Amino acid sequence: MQIRAIDHFVLVVLSIEKTVKFYKQVLGLEAREMAPGRWSLHFGNQKINLQQLHVSVDPQTRHPARGAGDFCLLTDTPIAEVVRHLAAQGVAVICGPIRRTGATGPLLSVYFYDPDENLVEVSNLVD
Repeated sequence: MQIRAIDHFVLVVLSIEKTVKFYKQVLGLEAREMAPGRWSLHFGNQKINLQQLHVSVDPQTRHPARGAGDFCLLTDTPIAEVVRHLAAQGVAVICGPIRRTGATGPLLSVYFYDPDENLVEVSNLVD
C-alpha cells in the first residue's frame, strides 16, 4: 500500500456555527452541510470535517477533544498580507513570521488559534 495524499481531517469543536463563521471570515474557506448537523470546510481539493463536541458520530476517535488540532495551511498570499488580514479580523498572531520546514520545502509561517484553540499555521512556500 502507498498513501498518496490527505483527503480530510476532523476538528472537534464546541460550536459548529462559530467555527464555520471563523473559517469563512478569516480564511475564506467554503462551508458545506454534508448531512443534517454535519459540516465541512473546503479549500482546493481538501476538506476539514467538523465534529460537535459531545455529539457522537460513528466512527469517531476514542477521546474527542477540542483544541487538540495543530495543522498547516498553504497560501500564495504573502505572509505580511496574511498578518495584516488577521489583525483586521481581530485574530492575534502568536508566533511568526518564522521559517519552518514543510512537506515539500521551506516555509515562512504565522501561527494563531481558532475559536476552539486549535493551533493554525498559515504558510508560504519559500526558496
